[in-house]
Order: sequence, then C-alpha cells, then structure tokens
Amino acid sequence: MSGTRVEVGTEIPPLELDVDSEKMKVMAALLADPNPIHFDTRALAALGMDQRPVNQGPLNMGYLQTMLARWAGGRDRLLTFRVRFQGNVLAGDRVRASGTVTGVAQTDRGRVATCDISLEVLGGSTALTGTAEVLIDEETS
Repeated sequence: MSGTRVEVGTEIPPLELDVDSEKMKVMAALLADPNPIHFDTRALAALGMDQRPVNQGPLNMGYLQTMLARWAGGRDRLLTFRVRFQGNVLAGDRVRASGTVTGVAQTDRGRVATCDISLEVLGGSTALTGTAEVLIDEETS
C-alpha cells in the first residue's frame, strides 16, 4: 500500500460475491458445525424459515477480512477486527463487503487506518457491521 494516499474518508474497494451453498456445506463440515440450518432445507422448513440455508458467521466475517486484506496488501496487516451480526446471509444471496477509513494514526508499527466496515446483502439488509484497524504503511528502520 506504500505510495497510496489513505486519509479519513478513503473508501476501501468493495468486494462482491455470490454465496454458494456447496461452500457452505464444506464449511459446516470443516467447522464440525452440526446446526442443520447451514445445510438441510428440510430442517429449515420445519423451523418455519426460508428454505435457503443460512451462511455461517465465520464465512461472513471472512468476506470482510478478505476485502481488508486485498486493500492493505495481506492478512497480516489486519490488526483488530470487531463485528456485530445484524442479519442472515442465505445461499444464493449476493453480498458486498465495504468500508471507509474513519481515522489514521502513526504507531510504533507504522501508519494504521481505523475503518468502519459492513457486509450487505444486495437487495436486502445489512448482515454485519463493525470496525477494523489495518496497517497501511510499515515503519522501517
């Protein structure tokens, strides 16, 4: 990110993607998540829910982290990450991860941007909101 001017109000390039039910099944297996709302449409129907599986929270957080890492130049530059879950993301949804720089500070590690971040379901509601601190220029000695 060296050479890029980052200041309060800088928009982070958004990340848009489609939520794939097959990837959700794989993630449920990797997380050993037995909750059937992530893969079993019959269980969803029995609960009176939309019959599209619900995406796992870690996947939703990962979309935001991927957006930040692409912008900053790597996952190692993500210093803090806090989110609040506000809604569901369902199989077949298209989501947009976005963010805005709300502060820039010089630290021992280098310049750090504080960012407001969110994950929105396109045509729907906001699924996650939060903040992150990202190393934008490393201190060199």
